[in-house]
Amino acid sequence: MDFIDVLKSRRSIRAFSDKKVEQSILDEILREALESPSSSNTQPYKLAIATGETCKTLGQALLSNYQASNKIQKQPLPLKVISAITSNALPDSDFKPMLGKYPGIFQKRRTETGMGLYEVLGIERKDKKARDEQMARNFTFFDAPVAIFLFIHPGMKHTALLDAGIMLQSLMLATTNKGLGTCAQGALGIWRSPIDKHFMIPKDYKLVCGLALGYPEENSVNSYRPKKIDLDELLIPSK
Repeated sequence: MDFIDVLKSRRSIRAFSDKKVEQSILDEILREALESPSSSNTQPYKLAIATGETCKTLGQALLSNYQASNKIQKQPLPLKVISAITSNALPDSDFKPMLGKYPGIFQKRRTETGMGLYEVLGIERKDKKARDEQMARNFTFFDAPVAIFLFIHPGMKHTALLDAGIMLQSLMLATTNKGLGTCAQGALGIWRSPIDKHFMIPKDYKLVCGLALGYPEENSVNSYRPKKIDLDELLIPSK
């Protein structure tokens, strides 16, 4: 594709087919992502990539944690405290808090994006059960055959997050260019321990987020593209 076509056609895919992603294609995507710039070429990031049975097992473990955590949240406060202490469902993310209310305009944009997605999915705002079920799909990677987990070295401080973001964008665009799709998922950073069971993650590296990757399924949810801000919102006026 032309670059502008890749840029405009990339979107978050939330329904993947079961078509296998060949290792050779995945390797090409990763090599292309490695062309990304980073601060003094430090490249302070690493990826853990789950495919096949590892991907399925990890998805079930993360889903189980989400379901247990969701159940705890619905309990009365005393039971909630006891359940939180005695369960393995408490978030063990490297960056806290992972989720919560966003400040000001960012919460407004977040809400509008969520409502737009639910509208495409046919989920009513008051239908909490359907919303919970849709949220749960994050943890099985929307049935994608590849789950990627992004780690950074905190010794590089804020530049590590900046460099990781640039590399992640390159990875998503390279994937789109090959006719596949992705969904970057902050939710996949909530529980780290299931990932540690499957990968020898280097000491000091911290989990940032995850990414689902695969071939998009024919599904209306994959047509959703939230509205971007206009230039007048992007640009800071001069004095």
